[in-house]
Amino acid sequence: MKEAGERLILTGATLIDGSGTQPVSGKAVVVEGALIAAVVEERAAPPGPVLRLDGLTLLPGLINAHVHLCLGAEPDPVSRLREEPLALTAVKAAIRAQQTVEAGVTTVRDLGGREYAEFAVRRAVNEGLIPGPRILAAGRGICMTGGHGWWFGREADGPDEVRKAVREQLKAGADVIKIFATGGVMTPGVEPGSAQLTLDEIRAAIEEAGKAGRRVAAHAQGSQGISNCVEAGITSIEHGIFLTEELVARMKRDGVALVPTLIAAQQIAVQGVEAGIPEFMVKKSQAVSAAHVASFQMAVKAGVPIAAGTDAGTPLNPHGSLVPELELMVKHGMTPLDAIRSATAVAATVLGLGSQVGQVAASFVADLIAVSGNPAERIQALADVRLVIANGRTIVNRLEERRSL
Repeated sequence: MKEAGERLILTGATLIDGSGTQPVSGKAVVVEGALIAAVVEERAAPPGPVLRLDGLTLLPGLINAHVHLCLGAEPDPVSRLREEPLALTAVKAAIRAQQTVEAGVTTVRDLGGREYAEFAVRRAVNEGLIPGPRILAAGRGICMTGGHGWWFGREADGPDEVRKAVREQLKAGADVIKIFATGGVMTPGVEPGSAQLTLDEIRAAIEEAGKAGRRVAAHAQGSQGISNCVEAGITSIEHGIFLTEELVARMKRDGVALVPTLIAAQQIAVQGVEAGIPEFMVKKSQAVSAAHVASFQMAVKAGVPIAAGTDAGTPLNPHGSLVPELELMVKHGMTPLDAIRSATAVAATVLGLGSQVGQVAASFVADLIAVSGNPAERIQALADVRLVIANGRTIVNRLEERRSL
C-alpha cells in the first residue's frame, strides 16, 4: 500500500487520461509523493517500485460535482435529517465520505449540509483521520424565506440580506457558495419551475462570493430562474430541468456549466410512493422527468460544458458510485468517453481545480483509479474498481483479490 511521499510507477494498464483523447497503452505513470511526476513510455520509466495493472484501465479519480454528505438517501431523507442528533449526522457523513472514495470518487462538491457537519468531515479527511475524497463544501445554501431548501438552508430576502448570508458561509469556511434560484422537488409547497431568488439577489450573491474568490452554484430548475443565473454570471446550473434553445446558447457562449443530476429525479419518479418516498416528491419528479431528459439532450447537442453530479443523499440515491449517473448520461446521448470527461477534466474545471485534478498528467495530483474492463466502450466498467489512490495515498487495493480469482 502506497503512503504519501513514496514513489510508485504504474504500468501495464490502458490509460484514459481524462482529457477526452482516446485510450492509449504502453504508458507508465510515475507518482512521486502526492503528485504525478511524469507520464512516459514504459521503456523510459525511471527506477522505482512498480505496480503492474495488466488488463486494467487507469483513469483520473472521478469527481462528483453535486453531493449532500449529510443526507442519507432514505426514502424521506429530509425527515430523517431533521430528527436525528447532529453528532449522528456527522458520523454518518464521515462513513459516506469513505464509501465515496472507495468507489473511485476522489473529489466531491458538497452543496448543502447540516450546521457545517460536512466541514468537520472535510477537516478529518484533510488531516488524514479518515479516508475520504477531497471535499469542497458550500455550507448552508441560500434561499428566499420559505423557498426550496429552507429546511437546511439559510433564508434571506433582498440583496443586502443575501450578501450577509454569503458572508456567513465564507466566515464558516465555505469553498463554494450555493444558492436556490428556483423551486424544487424535495420541499413541499414550492414548484420546480418557479423563480425564487430575484436577479438582484443572485447578482449580490455572485458579487460577494467573487470578492473572496469563490464560485457560485445555483439550484435552478425553471427557465426564468436559470435565465437570471446566467445573466448574473453563475458558474454552474444544477439540475437545469426546463432549459430552452435560447438558454443553452447563452450557457455555451458564457461557459456556464450544467450539472444535470439525472439519477436523482429518476430514482424518485421510478421508485415512487411504494418505496416510502413522500407523495409530493414523487408527483413533482414524475411531472418533470421528460423535460429533464430533453434539457440534458439539448445541452449535450449544443456543446454546453457538462459536469457529472448525482445529488447523492436524495431519496434512494446513495453515496458512493458515480456510475448510475454516468449510465444515464450515456443512455441519453453522451459517448462513454465524454461521460468520463464530464466526471474528470470538465468537473475539475467547473470546481476551479482544472490545473490540479481531473487528468493523468505531470504535475497533477495523484488521484488515480484502476478498473476492470474498458469504460470507454462500456461505462459500467467504472463500477469494478480495483485500485484507488487519492492525493498520493492508496485507499483501495484489490489487485491481489483479482489475481486470486
